[in-house]
Amino acid sequence: MTKNVNGITFQTVPTEWDVYFDMALVMLEEIMKNNAAGKRTVMIVPVGPTNQYPILARMVNQLRVSLKDVWFFNMDEYLITPDTCIDPGDKMSFHKRMEDEFYSRVDKDLLMPREQRQFPEPGHEAEYDALIERLGGVDLCLGGLGINGHIAFNEPAEEGDPITAEEYAVLGTRVLPISRETQTINAYGYQRGDLRGMPKWCITVGMKQILNAKKIYIALNRDWQHGIVKHVLNDEPTPKIPATLLQGHGNTVICAYESVAQGLFS
Repeated sequence: MTKNVNGITFQTVPTEWDVYFDMALVMLEEIMKNNAAGKRTVMIVPVGPTNQYPILARMVNQLRVSLKDVWFFNMDEYLITPDTCIDPGDKMSFHKRMEDEFYSRVDKDLLMPREQRQFPEPGHEAEYDALIERLGGVDLCLGGLGINGHIAFNEPAEEGDPITAEEYAVLGTRVLPISRETQTINAYGYQRGDLRGMPKWCITVGMKQILNAKKIYIALNRDWQHGIVKHVLNDEPTPKIPATLLQGHGNTVICAYESVAQGLFS
């Protein structure tokens, strides 16, 4: 099923695995199209989900698709203080998960140079945003959807915050505290419920960089995302649900498997 809702294309696939496969195909097609045209590919990529990466790596290797002119800008990373990243060897580190799930799986003669595997860092936020602009902007932004409607770690505005949707949409890469809701759901999903062990801070690419991407692809790979995607599709754009701002983008796809989508349109 494919349906357009308030400017967002919502599509369903049969199973959770099909979400990852579709996501990998979308990434591969963008790279191959740009390679054929002699153009670089610039993507904003997530950790969450990550199961698309082994699929993509296998296809890259089997089809001998060069990544030498591909740039990956990771959306975000955990911080242990407002100015210190989590150790890159920590099991929670997004650096580690990208290495384990993708970079180490791609044949070395096809893999992009290390300087093209970018992560935001505290103190270098403006440089991160400037590099994206210098490369000509983002061809494809991929991500998931938080239980409170965040994209990357762009957490919702709190009650009483006067920021408007227009002001929120131009926020750049920045450091911010992780909301209690995000800490809780991530502890459940990745830490076997260890809420006290969750990082309290993060650095995230901004909504400006996400919304300026030529294409946006959001993968729904958890049953509980049914609850928040209803609001993303149907509520008025608001910084209290950051993903509602996708309604004004014009080229956004949300891909869900059937049990997530069940009942959304009835």
